[in-house]
Amino acid sequence: MKDILFRIIIGGAVVSGFSLIGELLKPKSFAGLFGAAPSVSLATLALAVMKEGKAYASIEARSMLLGSIAFIIYAAVISRWMMHRRMQVLTATTVGLGLWLVCAFGLWYVVLR
Repeated sequence: MKDILFRIIIGGAVVSGFSLIGELLKPKSFAGLFGAAPSVSLATLALAVMKEGKAYASIEARSMLLGSIAFIIYAAVISRWMMHRRMQVLTATTVGLGLWLVCAFGLWYVVLR
């Protein structure tokens, strides 16, 4: 229970900080970008360091980086499909999830295995 409370407190504080940075930058759409994933990742890493140690947290951080690279590929492909092929959102994102899985596990296989 303490772990969940810690994650909520740290995550909330970091979300607020990143949202503040996003509000200061232009365009305002950066606020949502900076407000979500980085705060959850930082809270998870802080908890991993406290519970499992630095070595475990470094593996977690590398995994998060690989997942974010796979997400960038996913986002680029999905946006291209939706702009140029006029695909529906549900179709594009469903097919794109398979692409994300292939990229994420492919990167894991090449880098972390």
